[in-house]
Amino acid sequence: MKKIYIDAHTHTVASGHAYSSLQEMARAAADKGIQYLGITEHGPSIEGTCPLLYFKNMFVVPREMYGVNILMGCEVNILDTFGNLDLNDEYLDRLDIGIAGIHIKCWKGGTKEENTQGVINVIRNPKIHIISHPGDGTADLDFEQLVLAAKESHTLLEINNHSLAPERKKKIAWDNNREILRLCKQYETPLILGSDAHISFQIADYSRITPLLEETEFPDELIMNYWPNRFFSYLSLPKNKQV
Repeated sequence: MKKIYIDAHTHTVASGHAYSSLQEMARAAADKGIQYLGITEHGPSIEGTCPLLYFKNMFVVPREMYGVNILMGCEVNILDTFGNLDLNDEYLDRLDIGIAGIHIKCWKGGTKEENTQGVINVIRNPKIHIISHPGDGTADLDFEQLVLAAKESHTLLEINNHSLAPERKKKIAWDNNREILRLCKQYETPLILGSDAHISFQIADYSRITPLLEETEFPDELIMNYWPNRFFSYLSLPKNKQV
């Protein structure tokens, strides 16, 4: 695996079920040579997460700590097959980076076609930059349609290390993520690896993903964690987000 410069999807104690502070996460990222760290707490539909006021007050957080550039964001919840989210534009506009994903406790799904259309609607939302763990099996999805929509909209699908943990008991996640990798390679669609770290020791840990990358012979050029300039350019993030 090449040098990792970006870990865009992590959680702190503010999410309610994670175990490190923001400063501890930043320090660990610095120790690992990470240049850009996304702090992306769960949206308000997840039990125990931070209140809406948290996202309104994020301007107080320094965007550089210990030499690491901090991207303050949110892992917003996709609520239904229409692509409704649990943060409105007032809050989405405050984020340095927007991630959106399906979580079973706040998801009202439908058929495979309906689920897929809901996620595509989110992919096409310019305020959302990354779709978290689409392959974890929470919703039945047409991955080819998602890959093509992601390429068209310059949104990144995530291969999520955390969802591959045996303790998560997401048995279908391995095959689903392999299929996403295969399709992204076929259509030359960039993606991002997500640690989904819930404690500082998990930052930039992609150990469960590595065998899938090797099996699919996935090209480094399509993994945005390696290429900060491409990452910001591809997502059309404003230059003032690049600290």
